[in-house]
Amino acid sequence: MNRFKKLMLRAVVGSLLIVNGCSPYMENNTIEELAPVIFWSISNGENGKFTISTLVPPLINEKKRLLSQQVDLMKQGIQGFNLIHYREMKLGQLRMLFIQDDVAKKGLIPLLNMISMDPNITQRLYLVIVQGNFDEYIASQLIKQENLDYFLYRMFHHYERNNQGEITVVNLHQYLKRLYTPYSDPILPVFKVNKENFAYKGTAVFKDDKLITTATHIDDHIFQLISNDYYLKLLPIPELSVSIGQLRSHVDMKFNEDYSSLSVKVDLSGRIEDYQADMQVLDQGQLLRLNQEVERYMETHTSDLLVKLQKLKVDPIQIGNLTLAPFRQPMSEETWLSYWEKMKFEVDYEMRLETLTIDNKDK
Repeated sequence: MNRFKKLMLRAVVGSLLIVNGCSPYMENNTIEELAPVIFWSISNGENGKFTISTLVPPLINEKKRLLSQQVDLMKQGIQGFNLIHYREMKLGQLRMLFIQDDVAKKGLIPLLNMISMDPNITQRLYLVIVQGNFDEYIASQLIKQENLDYFLYRMFHHYERNNQGEITVVNLHQYLKRLYTPYSDPILPVFKVNKENFAYKGTAVFKDDKLITTATHIDDHIFQLISNDYYLKLLPIPELSVSIGQLRSHVDMKFNEDYSSLSVKVDLSGRIEDYQADMQVLDQGQLLRLNQEVERYMETHTSDLLVKLQKLKVDPIQIGNLTLAPFRQPMSEETWLSYWEKMKFEVDYEMRLETLTIDNKDK
């Protein structure tokens, strides 16, 4: 009887361990033996391999150094790091994944499958596309800014939390949600790097899991206004010699009955921060003329952006979600794409500009 109870107890304990995702094998590590990882950098290596890099130690007051490994599988990188570094790598503090654009063009699913299946890695992991050699940038900046990895994390966290309207910020959960949703395509931020600079370039657009194009300059600004934050801190328009600040947008999109056209109406308000042309913007009549010029400029470039996305057969703005309605069966992704490829666009901007004067400078 006692033997039976012992067997039952073991079975119950084993079941609880399995249900709770715990392992019966304990890892006995002291804090001094652990090296949490803040970022990974992934680039193409030799002979079809990946190059995976990170900084060690990221959180301890010791001199940092950049470690790199050539691997076939991502987990090989951790194993390789543990063999050449005296602290065991732990992925519980992994917060950023910097992926070279050449890797992203081949597809991210093999890489993200490993990341998403690891229970120690947070779904709030920031994903970033880089153009250039990110490892060279980190190595050259270590002397100037030892905690650079932490400051990069704080930058992404800041823009994500406050919706600053300047850069795209996407985490692992958001990317995968877009990837597996029928009416949307994933996006990621793109940064251009060299030994001295890490500069935001625009928004990468994916078809399935492959990088297909990057929205830059005015295209990225429009994307922020009509799809992402609906806010821009600053919109420079060199062609009109004007910079507009504190831009806020309200967007209304509607299909016609047979989905042959899409109406895009954007109510846009902002403040003139800088103007270097001939109009007297303090005069209401000339300010109205400038309003109209900005409206035409935005309408033209918004239409051009929609046509570009249409030709690439991608929908990062998630316009397809507008086809959903209560008590109506959702159309298939193939049906939606057949409409999207032939759709006409009617874009209308209603612009309200104000100038910075004594009366409104405190607004």
